[in-house]
Amino acid sequence: MTGIGKSAHIAAKMVATFNSTGTPALFMHAADAIHGDLGMIQAEDFVIAISKSGDTPEIKVLVPLLKRKEVPLAALVSNAESYLAVQANYILHAPVEREACPHNLAPTTSTTAALALGDALAVCLLECRDFSRQDFARLHPGGTLGKQLYLKVGDLSRQNQQPHVVDTAPLKEIILEISGKRLGATAVLDGSNALIGIITDGDLRRMLTTFEGRLEAVRARDILTPAPVTIDVDDFAAEALTRMQDRNITQLVVTEQGRFAGFIHLHDLLREGLV
Repeated sequence: MTGIGKSAHIAAKMVATFNSTGTPALFMHAADAIHGDLGMIQAEDFVIAISKSGDTPEIKVLVPLLKRKEVPLAALVSNAESYLAVQANYILHAPVEREACPHNLAPTTSTTAALALGDALAVCLLECRDFSRQDFARLHPGGTLGKQLYLKVGDLSRQNQQPHVVDTAPLKEIILEISGKRLGATAVLDGSNALIGIITDGDLRRMLTTFEGRLEAVRARDILTPAPVTIDVDDFAAEALTRMQDRNITQLVVTEQGRFAGFIHLHDLLREGLV
């Protein structure tokens, strides 16, 4: 990608978009090209030059040099009759009647049109390459965007404790397990360690306001919520957030191959900046 002036900035942005969507690209400033930067262009490369007029002096100097290298040249221009357009192998025509600048001087409308056409080209290349979400994640490992695409539930849940009680556990044991593991809930497992329910601190509060018998007689099976919302360790953490938001809850039971494997809490997602 090459250009001069404001077009150079658009070219640099297009390079960033191409690279992030799986199309390797380099930026070469048109003025620097004649001072050594032409060396970055290889025989298998394809050059796109951006210029509104297509007749700037730097472009006129550059085009013959590119032709000498025998690389394909595309012109992203507003003027399809310009020197650049006539000399190019391909034309990406982005015509504008006038700039948004009240004096019709500062590149505004023309650079916006070039930017839009560049983004469209990047998306077309993305589709041609069958560039997937997984490919995108590999190129964007940092920041919130990257975490949405690669951070798995297991990456977070394995850092937490795994509160659980058996279905015959008494009330005191349930309270100690929830309080001690600090996740606001405990899983309830049967005699074969299969998940049969969940008890949250909210369940305990509601039980204490409605239960009329002796508290010493309460067992986990009496107050559990069956079939709790679960998520697998290999699911994306962003999916865990979606399930919590859809159900207005703050934790999910995590499973691995169908077996209880812990919890993921809303605080885990907040800490990672996913919320």
